[in-house]
Amino acid sequence: MPRQVNIGIVTLSLALLAGCSQVGDYQRPSSTIPDKWQKSKLPEGALKATQLDWRTFFQDARLQALITSTLNHNNDLRIALARVEETRAQYRVTSADRTPSVNASGTRTKSKIPAAFTGTDQPTTTERNEFSLTAVSFELDFWGRVANMSEAAKASFLASESASRAMRITLIAQVADLYFTALELDERLIITRAAVESRRRNRDIIQRGVQLGAAARSDLLMAESAYYSTQSELASLENDLAANEHAMQLLVGKPPGELPQGRRLHEQEVRNDLAPGIPSEVIYARPDVIAAELRLKEAHANVGAARAAFLPRLLLTAAMGFASPSLAKLFAPVSGNWAFQPAMSLPIFDNGRTAGAEGVAEARKNSAVADYERVIQQAFREIADLLSSRAALIDQRQATESMLKAYEERLHVMEVRFKSGSASLIEVLDAQRDLYFAQQSAVQIRRKQLVASSQLYKALGGGDSLKQEASDKKSG
Repeated sequence: MPRQVNIGIVTLSLALLAGCSQVGDYQRPSSTIPDKWQKSKLPEGALKATQLDWRTFFQDARLQALITSTLNHNNDLRIALARVEETRAQYRVTSADRTPSVNASGTRTKSKIPAAFTGTDQPTTTERNEFSLTAVSFELDFWGRVANMSEAAKASFLASESASRAMRITLIAQVADLYFTALELDERLIITRAAVESRRRNRDIIQRGVQLGAAARSDLLMAESAYYSTQSELASLENDLAANEHAMQLLVGKPPGELPQGRRLHEQEVRNDLAPGIPSEVIYARPDVIAAELRLKEAHANVGAARAAFLPRLLLTAAMGFASPSLAKLFAPVSGNWAFQPAMSLPIFDNGRTAGAEGVAEARKNSAVADYERVIQQAFREIADLLSSRAALIDQRQATESMLKAYEERLHVMEVRFKSGSASLIEVLDAQRDLYFAQQSAVQIRRKQLVASSQLYKALGGGDSLKQEASDKKSG
């Protein structure tokens, strides 16, 4: 009877310890994001970004070639993919601890003992042959320590995979942004070169007028200042275009070779029919948010493993095999042997090392929760800002195009009046300057529309698919 009582007490103690080791199932933290977006009115037939791959969204052949080269050769993406393979391998290593490992070994030992040490005045020769299968230190995972470590490794692998997908989508958008910026700079350079030539002609005409006494020195200085100011703007734009090309080369990673003909800035299509969807559905499907949640799951599992370290560990070592003084009789029935060695360890005093490890795991979990909430809030703000920009840029472009027409007509009127002598040179130069800035503004707004569209496509979860990724790898 006392023996049964002792067994019951031990069983109850182990059950209580097991209960103390549990951290509970993972629960997604509650989110405070609003239920809908502002300014989300859309035309009929609006599409979700996830319904379009990047080749469908970006239809410029030259841009497609640049994106393909980037996805195949970008060094940052290659590092991210290598990180995925590293965490995948680490997950396999950790998962292997959940099953026993068996090693096969065989030895043959032959030794001679000199006669002086045998006590029989005759030398003795001994031979020992062994073959064994050994299961080394397999842990019975009563408290889930090994299972939690395996779950943490799996979450780390999946998080790195989602992070690489997020980087892939970001790279697609970055290449598009640089490409649209290059097109903008090309257009502005054309406008600026024409303006430089126009101002040079104005300066030359006024300079001849000064020489003939028909124009004032102040008019010449004004024309020269307008000319040199535009020349300075031209040099700045040329430098910006060179910097843009360098950034594109770094992003692409490898020169793509001969590129197909691309479209001009005004020929690029802008999709304003992407549906924003329900915030929770869109945000929780983004790769960066998925990666943040997986990192949180990893931290949650690590807490469970750290708590299980306070509990007893039961390790099993077993071996079976054959041993014989003769190699010919090694596998005889009488030569079989076996060994079974269970071992239990329980931390009693480690100067706070185990408790410290649990504290580290808890702190990292709290950090992962905060990081997850931050990523969600940033994702919501990014999409909300882009939806607002999309609506504002449509109105801004319409207003700029109307303003541009007005300035073109104003310059024409001023030039006619100047030739007839009813308008001054200052009025003509003012009209030229206003038209120049209106032309530059119209090009910039067009580029902003394209960039906002590509960024919104990326923010809503478009740009990547497993099917497309496999196609890119095959073409690469």
